[in-house]
Amino acid sequence: MLRYLDYPPVWLAGAIALVWGQAWLWPPTRVSETLASGGAALLLAGVVLMGAAAWQFRRHQTTIVPHRAPSALITDGVYAYSRNPIYLADALILGGIGAILGAWATLVVLPAFVWVIGRRFITPEEMRLAQAFGARFEEWAGRVRRWL
Repeated sequence: MLRYLDYPPVWLAGAIALVWGQAWLWPPTRVSETLASGGAALLLAGVVLMGAAAWQFRRHQTTIVPHRAPSALITDGVYAYSRNPIYLADALILGGIGAILGAWATLVVLPAFVWVIGRRFITPEEMRLAQAFGARFEEWAGRVRRWL
């Protein structure tokens, strides 16, 4: 059962639930317009980035599902700027929601989320890509940063 739950959207939903729960149990006295607007911008940027990255998977006809073997190495579009734009989008979405809610827990939950994603998904995915695409992956990884 747990292996069916070990996917990034589940981790993101859990992180959002923690941030929301903290904001509900210990609400801020006031969330500034600047913080809320910045949070909305982060949230929107995350959604747009995720859509652009997902489109690349569809266009290249390879799997978007972690733990599966890729059939293509995507190096164009948003993947020319980040090796992990979907995970970056997840972090932007989490940070945006935390800012909108004025949840101080975001300062702890967001770095923990990034760490978990790196260990549970990014490292194994990069190992699969290196094995499947060898020098092409190494060249791309050498010029494109992991996050941004």
